[in-house]
Amino acid sequence: MRAIPTLKISISGVRGVVGESLTPTLLVRFAQAFGTYAGAGTICVGRDTRTSGEMVRQAVVAGLLSSGCRIVDLGVCPVPTVQLMVRLLRARGGICITASHNPAEWNALKFIDSAGLFLGAGQARQLLDIYHQGEYRKVAGAEMRAVEPLSGAIDLHVKAVLDALGPLPQGARRLRVAVDSCNGAGSVVAPRLLEALGVEVFPVNVTPSGTFPRGAEPLPENLVELCRVVRERGADVGFAQDMDADRLAVVDERGVPIGEEYTLVLAARYVLGRAPGPVVANLATTSALDALAARFGCPVYRSKIGEANVAEEMLRRGAVVGGEGNGGVIYPRINFARDSLVAMALVLHLLAETGAAVSELLAELPPSYMVKEKMACRSDRIRAALKAVSEAYAGRPSDLRDGVKVTTEGGWFLVRGSNTEPIIRLVAEAETEERARSLIEDVRALVLESMNG
Repeated sequence: MRAIPTLKISISGVRGVVGESLTPTLLVRFAQAFGTYAGAGTICVGRDTRTSGEMVRQAVVAGLLSSGCRIVDLGVCPVPTVQLMVRLLRARGGICITASHNPAEWNALKFIDSAGLFLGAGQARQLLDIYHQGEYRKVAGAEMRAVEPLSGAIDLHVKAVLDALGPLPQGARRLRVAVDSCNGAGSVVAPRLLEALGVEVFPVNVTPSGTFPRGAEPLPENLVELCRVVRERGADVGFAQDMDADRLAVVDERGVPIGEEYTLVLAARYVLGRAPGPVVANLATTSALDALAARFGCPVYRSKIGEANVAEEMLRRGAVVGGEGNGGVIYPRINFARDSLVAMALVLHLLAETGAAVSELLAELPPSYMVKEKMACRSDRIRAALKAVSEAYAGRPSDLRDGVKVTTEGGWFLVRGSNTEPIIRLVAEAETEERARSLIEDVRALVLESMNG
């Protein structure tokens, strides 16, 4: 059997296993291609805390300098900080060095345009064409510029959140918050923001060492320590970030993970309560968002999966809030990006304003259960698997924009190939857990049959 490839080049950027597929040569070439695509001008560069980050940064710097770019080095900082700084500095673009939720052996480059948004599909194709053609802009040594470090980026990020939302209103008591940053890019800035908001902070895994104390993806099974701290400290809420701090998972006051799906729901509850308007979410986001938006008389529009796709649809619809069911919240008033810092502030303002516990707020929503699974799958087998699922459910309402999403009695499911890993993702939601798991099992069987065939 062929080995599963360890290099992924897609709309989400390029990522791979360091020392195998993600080589210095590859990194320099992609940086050269981006420098050529963006044109001579300022490029912001930031990275997460992975131990391979400095090697990748030096390769990126070499490629950008050789194509005549001015580099502003933001150091270790969240991905949304890089996006914010691109806009504040009016830069030509940015490169984030992070593999997000991938395991420690992976790293990646994410490319940002001059609007602070990830490259859309058309932009990504242009970049890839430049990369494959190898016709890069080159400058002589005398034209190369010094790299300019900028140490205050995270302070500006915190200021942007506080300027828009302010500290929490003074109540009978301070909210108590536990935060787990997975020793990643949020390790320094998350506690700083929470303290500025006026809460009592209980930090977990906030040493920016790049070591992985838990699985990088903020899934319930990876949040055991955070849940324990919430219970033992009597915290009102627990927050968990991934390595690049664009996603946020929430743990309720009982120390129970509520699932990343509901981060956006809670944030939208606060935003829509103050400024009703259109909401955008991707195809895999919980239908609880639709129920919430209906309470405020607001429409929900669906996009393909991926921050670039959500942002594009938000611009088209004039959305006041949007995001993805992986804990990604986009609030354009502060930062047109999935931003865990913004998400924390919105959820905390909701708790302070309502005086309700997280579990009480969720109890107001109609019951729904979501199941997510993933299956290792070679990229060349994904299309056949999607075709098999589509044909099997040809009589059901479906959306084929991003994989296959099918609506059935009392629920829906989505099967799609990942843009960032050699896997197929399965998502199902229904009114009962039994029904959701039944949908997943039926789809998994179809995918396995297709893969074996």
